[in-house]
Amino acid sequence: MNDLDLQNWKELDINVDSLWLINERDKSGKHSNLYHGNFIPQIPNQLIRRYTKENDTVLDLFMGSGTTLFECENLNRNFIGFDINKEIINFVNAKMQDFDKINFAINECDVTDKEKFDLAMNNQKVQFLIAHPPYLDIVKFTDLQEDLSHISDLKIFLDKFTQAMENGLQYLEKNRYFAVVIGDVYKKSEVIPLGFYAMYALKKKFKIKLKGTIVKNIEGNRGKIGASGIWKYRALKSDYYLFKHEYIFVFKKEF
Repeated sequence: MNDLDLQNWKELDINVDSLWLINERDKSGKHSNLYHGNFIPQIPNQLIRRYTKENDTVLDLFMGSGTTLFECENLNRNFIGFDINKEIINFVNAKMQDFDKINFAINECDVTDKEKFDLAMNNQKVQFLIAHPPYLDIVKFTDLQEDLSHISDLKIFLDKFTQAMENGLQYLEKNRYFAVVIGDVYKKSEVIPLGFYAMYALKKKFKIKLKGTIVKNIEGNRGKIGASGIWKYRALKSDYYLFKHEYIFVFKKEF
């Protein structure tokens, strides 16, 4: 499933722990932190190297500002990406004007729309899938009502999310791996464990095995940079804890 040199396994910088403490996001190359909600490049970098070989194809259901695509370019993997946000797609396409190493396709599409999704995929099989969906309606990425970031109801969100995953998983080869990167949310004075709800919804719907539950810190979250004291004061004044984590759920597809 990968081309890691296990003869020299001690020198490999692949993190096999269930806790990933990453102090600073990788800002090299085409990576930037201009898009709210983009995840740190170290996540797709680790996953792609662990679960694919060079020239394999990675499918990203919620492409955003292209983090996974840029890592695929760096690692010589091909890429198929989807996003509903036309502006961010134009942004990513502009950044890929000088590409010369990989095959990639970027599609403007509601990934819950099976007909449009299938048309864009054109029966192309992939060897790894990654999904970093919106966290309910915490951040609205577009004005489109079909955008998952407009959904505040947990059940509706999970139904739509699992539909998107079903559309994508049909193109993932059997016995290959996929990952969902997702965090929890705070609504109406309580924590909604969105990550675990999403994980359970996938386990319930598909014939898959959960291979890892990774907790990643979000040290350096731009919304809290330089304001840690204020956030600590607000938490102490109230009764909650500050989110510094996201979950990375790794699954193996068995159908």
